[in-house]
Amino acid sequence: MEWIEMLGFGPQGWGGVLLLAALMTVALTLAALAVGAVTGAVIAAAKLSRFRVARVLGDVYTTVFRGVPELLVIYLFYFGGSTLVTTVGQWFGAEGFIGVPPFVIGALAVGMISGAYQAEVYRAAVLAVSRGELEAARAMGMAPLVVFRRILIPQVLRFALPGIGNVWQLSLKDSALISVTGLAELLRTSQVAAGSTHQYFTFFVAGGALYLVMTGISNRIFNKAEAQVGKSFRRNFARN
Repeated sequence: MEWIEMLGFGPQGWGGVLLLAALMTVALTLAALAVGAVTGAVIAAAKLSRFRVARVLGDVYTTVFRGVPELLVIYLFYFGGSTLVTTVGQWFGAEGFIGVPPFVIGALAVGMISGAYQAEVYRAAVLAVSRGELEAARAMGMAPLVVFRRILIPQVLRFALPGIGNVWQLSLKDSALISVTGLAELLRTSQVAAGSTHQYFTFFVAGGALYLVMTGISNRIFNKAEAQVGKSFRRNFARN
């Protein structure tokens, strides 16, 4: 059948190109999740701070990046980032327009959006940790760094992991919006293949199927991670 040949790995097939685009989507989402993890941790710390200014700044960040449409954020990062780089380049004698790599823009834009959601996940996880355990650790003379490493972080990871899984799925879908910058991720490649062959339904269905496959694999990975963390936590609790 013609559609099987088009989705295959032969000379006329787009199968290999679509798989490479899916890997690009995963790489972009991983980079965005890493950016969001760092940003989210900083914002969560600000929202939990005893200083009012830090709390206000944290609230402003999460409100803006959760309230502004993701596509608008990507446009602002893409055009604003290129304008900034071009301006800085001109200061050092460069001429003409300097574009920022779409992958970098995508990772930063989706990462900053992800950071707003991860901040709320981390904040809720910290608040879920028993205050009694922390006070008991301090009463035993544990150093703050030891309390942070041995008590706070393991429990925050346990409480935050389900939320991080949801943020991952959100970032995976948001990565499709980076197609507007020209990055050859899965949606952009599906569009190119559909336009080249005029088989729009076939390639958009194939792209959607690959997204579902990535989502299914991601769910299994996070479910196993949650089970492993829960098992380790119960084992440590029983040992203590």
